Amino acid sequence: MQNARLLVLFLTLTTLLFMVIGLIKPWMMLWWEHTQNRRKVLKVYGTLALVFFFLYWLMIFFKIS
Repeated sequence: MQNARLLVLFLTLTTLLFMVIGLIKPWMMLWWEHTQNRRKVLKVYGTLALVFFFLYWLMIFFKIS
């Protein structure tokens, strides 16, 4: 399970990186959407980052290893 925790941490960091890239150039990260703006980048990648971070925190808190 240590690998699962590292995977969730990697996904958290990746979505944060994608969110930063999307705040600079929204069309790069939302190429499949019709409207590409910074608010939508924050909704999509910000939500994913929070979900993965919460999951990572739960794995540490309940000592899932």
